[in-house]
Amino acid sequence: MAKDIENPCVSLCQLNSELCVSCGRTREEIRKWRGMKRPEKMATVQRAAARVKALLKKSAKRGCGA
Repeated sequence: MAKDIENPCVSLCQLNSELCVSCGRTREEIRKWRGMKRPEKMATVQRAAARVKALLKKSAKRGCGA
């Protein structure tokens, strides 16, 4: 397993209030990323992925007229 956790940033920063809708991280998580230890980064990546999945699901529902 790689020692470093890859940054989830996709270089399409689109902050919607406190959340980047591109990578799923909060402003605070983005700000603290470089100083986070490996376990914190792993947890952040997991939370961000779940947020992006929820955002995609929500936008898919809106696109279907729901």
